[in-house]
Amino acid sequence: MKILYHHRTASKDGQAVHIEEMVHALRQRGHEVRVVAPAAAREHGMGGTVGWVQRLRQALPKAVYELLELAYSWVAYRRLAQAAREFQPDVLYERYNLFLLAGVLLRRRTGIPLLLEVNAPLADERRQFGGLGLPAMADWAERLAWRSADVVLPVTAVLADHVRDRGVPDSRIEVVPNGINLALFQAGQGANATRRALGWHADDIVLGFTGFVRDWHGVDKVVRWMAGGTAPARARLLMVGDGPARAHLESLAGQLKLGDRVHFTGVVDRSAVPALVAAFDIALQPAVVPYASPLKLFEYLALGKAIVAPARPNLLEVLEDGDNALLFDDARPGALEQALERLCGDEALRARLGAGAQATIQRRQLTWDGNAQRVGVLAAGLLRQAGVVPTRRGVERP
Repeated sequence: MKILYHHRTASKDGQAVHIEEMVHALRQRGHEVRVVAPAAAREHGMGGTVGWVQRLRQALPKAVYELLELAYSWVAYRRLAQAAREFQPDVLYERYNLFLLAGVLLRRRTGIPLLLEVNAPLADERRQFGGLGLPAMADWAERLAWRSADVVLPVTAVLADHVRDRGVPDSRIEVVPNGINLALFQAGQGANATRRALGWHADDIVLGFTGFVRDWHGVDKVVRWMAGGTAPARARLLMVGDGPARAHLESLAGQLKLGDRVHFTGVVDRSAVPALVAAFDIALQPAVVPYASPLKLFEYLALGKAIVAPARPNLLEVLEDGDNALLFDDARPGALEQALERLCGDEALRARLGAGAQATIQRRQLTWDGNAQRVGVLAAGLLRQAGVVPTRRGVERP
């Protein structure tokens, strides 16, 4: 099948991982995939951003910037339409972004079926965290994009509720969570080497966090707990990645005199992540936005780590308390710290949760390959509904 894959993501972060892994998995499944994206998406390493875009966003009034975002849809559409003429795709797969309507335009003008991947309710998210200059236009654009797709692919059932509330019927909603590349994440490889490089010992208890760390993640609670009287002296914290909360966390660790018990790697190449996560004894997901499917969670599961996480509905779609994670009530003060104390003091529990975590990936097929298979089935179904027969190289029309 020929799949035209479109996105507007230029930063190299978890979004880029999702895009690259999904495209790779589709190709491994035998599909021919052409990617249409901003040129900047190919120009940065992991952790990179498009600086001029960020400066423009900060300099302009919100309403003006949002009008420019909407206008970009026409630029993206022309690029997408040209690729469609050359490539003659069977389906269009687009990663949703607020004010991005290029896929909708192509769908309406050509009839090419549109599968729309949705990772967040961006109108609500931006309204809450960054503010919107044109909230009515944002709601209109989001509603139009979601309703115009042949199939909407939210990453959690919680997010599916948002899609449903925008007027998309259940028959056109298919939940496809994030996944993992098992070929990259091989359990146990590099764990001892990582500990030795940090000057840590085999009997130290390593707590770990991966990804872009923000203040709301609550890692400061973990740092303060480590400096308190209930945490074991051999507890260590390994922060893999970067983010706006890093400076505060480093300063806090210094103030609490934790010394080399806390280590920040900064941005690392994607290929280095498995060995670093393999060194964890306890994997941290201290907080989560209510609709997300965190990439770090699947890395923790694949490498068989004992996970500590809040008992939130979106996480409960994947995690089960006592089976593949130790869950806590994040509305109860001290619940995270109590969970950490329990796990640090119970090696057998850590081992049991780790085994359950690793088994979850295979049992639930939480892999990019599994996601690519599901997308292929959905796309083939859309083509059959349109009266065409999908083949390996394209479609045959009756």
